Amino acid sequence: MSWNDYYRRRDVIDEVLRHARRDAGGPLPFDAVPGAAELFGTPENLLLAMHYRWRHTLGGRLRTTIGGPEETGGIPGGGDSDDIDAVSRAWRSTVADNPVLRAVLDAHVDDHPELRRAHDAELRMLALTAGVAELGESDEEITEAGNALVTLMRARTAGGLGAPRRNPVGQLLRKLAPTG
Repeated sequence: MSWNDYYRRRDVIDEVLRHARRDAGGPLPFDAVPGAAELFGTPENLLLAMHYRWRHTLGGRLRTTIGGPEETGGIPGGGDSDDIDAVSRAWRSTVADNPVLRAVLDAHVDDHPELRRAHDAELRMLALTAGVAELGESDEEITEAGNALVTLMRARTAGGLGAPRRNPVGQLLRKLAPTG
């Protein structure tokens, strides 16, 4: 893919998202955007490109929030509440910055098998990174754990469970730190 193709595809995705702002849970405005069919071929291919954008953005947030194995000396996801909180913060901030993108993907995930596979892989990545699942478990179990985690994060984002819990160790350290 040339840089021109990249920019054209990016512009089509942006235009689809602009159209989708009116009804993010509605039909994908594939036919309404010039160039969508030419550049992506099918709505599923467009949705997969949109999912790639989502995963790329979420992955960057996770990396800056948690770090990678080279920064931590180990693999993230040890099950600490800090890992769960960090994954939750990264996911919620990515949703806050990309609400239409997330809503479009959610609205179409069950309509396209490849998008479902990409979404399930994302759920497994979240579950493993947060430490709510382990590599030895089946893909189905890890996906279920990731789905439960996202359900809880959505509830917190919507205000269903209130503000996220603060790390009690961090709260204690702030209380003990001298104020000036």
